[in-house]
Amino acid sequence: MSPETNPRYLQGLAKLREIDGQAGEHVIASLADIAPDFARYLIEFPFGDIYSRPGLDLRSREIAVVAALTALGNAAPQLKVHLQAALNVGVTREEIVEVIMQMAVYAGFPAALNGLAAAREVFAAADAPAETAAA
Repeated sequence: MSPETNPRYLQGLAKLREIDGQAGEHVIASLADIAPDFARYLIEFPFGDIYSRPGLDLRSREIAVVAALTALGNAAPQLKVHLQAALNVGVTREEIVEVIMQMAVYAGFPAALNGLAAAREVFAAADAPAETAAA
């Protein structure tokens, strides 16, 4: 079955676009030349199967993902994508900072500091277009 006719793929792609917008599509496109099957798995399983489940809203899911990626401490690129996704689904900057600070208790200060640095970058990038337009 081709991805274009696979219901899991189509549902996952729609959910990816809803959550991550262009950032998610850039991640998928970046895999095209090295691991297109992995890109398909990434769309089908996390987004088609897990994110599409009814048990949690997208806002709650992104809070959980930000916490998990912060606690891992070694996934800055993925954390940045999900920080932007959290903002996209209604998590406030203040809530993101609190979630990351909470991870200091469980993952240590270095992981939380790295998470805060990633958040600073994402927030600054989000502000940059507004600052450019105002100038």
